[in-house]
Amino acid sequence: MRFPFLQAPAATLVWLEAHRIHAGIHRRALSGPPTEDQLAQALSSLPQGPTRWVLDDLWTPSVLMRDLAELPKGAEAQEAFFRWRFNQTLALEEPHFVQALEIEPGIWLASGIREEFRETLLQLGLRLDRNLHGLMPRWLHLYNLLAPSLDLPGMLLSLSPSGQGRYAGTLVAWGRTLCLLRQWTEPLDPQAWNEERITPSAAFLQRESRTPQSLAIWGAPAWPDTGLPTRILDDRFALVETP
Repeated sequence: MRFPFLQAPAATLVWLEAHRIHAGIHRRALSGPPTEDQLAQALSSLPQGPTRWVLDDLWTPSVLMRDLAELPKGAEAQEAFFRWRFNQTLALEEPHFVQALEIEPGIWLASGIREEFRETLLQLGLRLDRNLHGLMPRWLHLYNLLAPSLDLPGMLLSLSPSGQGRYAGTLVAWGRTLCLLRQWTEPLDPQAWNEERITPSAAFLQRESRTPQSLAIWGAPAWPDTGLPTRILDDRFALVETP
């Protein structure tokens, strides 16, 4: 059994959001995309070895792809298909590197990262002799930390602050497994999140017989009542390594 609240931040974890970067004891606020010098400074605070990166949801969009009964044959053809479907679904203008994982028969979770940004991280790792061990969206890292206790249907908000008390971000929900994933780049205040995003999502899940029983929130210090038991996640929970 793991006890995330009692664990120190993992030395190999680099936590990169649009407004800050954490790596070991290195902490730095950001006002825009990080420069290579800022990334190099963060990595220099870590011991040698592979690094695992948790990236802001806004930089690593994700989507659930349903009803994929037949896929092209061969690894390269499947990679091309998922890249095409991902870009078409999200209407992305820049090319993205895409990875997909089947979570139920015919249902795939696909996450992407701009190819230019991924190449920057890879090249930086090579120059500093550091193996980039993995890239993961913030929401998925949080979901994996919650997963051992997900006995009942629930929801998670993974939020990115946009100033003036507003947030963009991700809503994910699970029943027997991950069943809903929605992302918004348009920021709203918490009350508008409740009215325009959480309540409609909960109604949809109720029709699917997966009525959420709890709500976990990352990225906001407090949240107005939603009618669900609510847990605010903080750095002590989030800045740990997943298995």
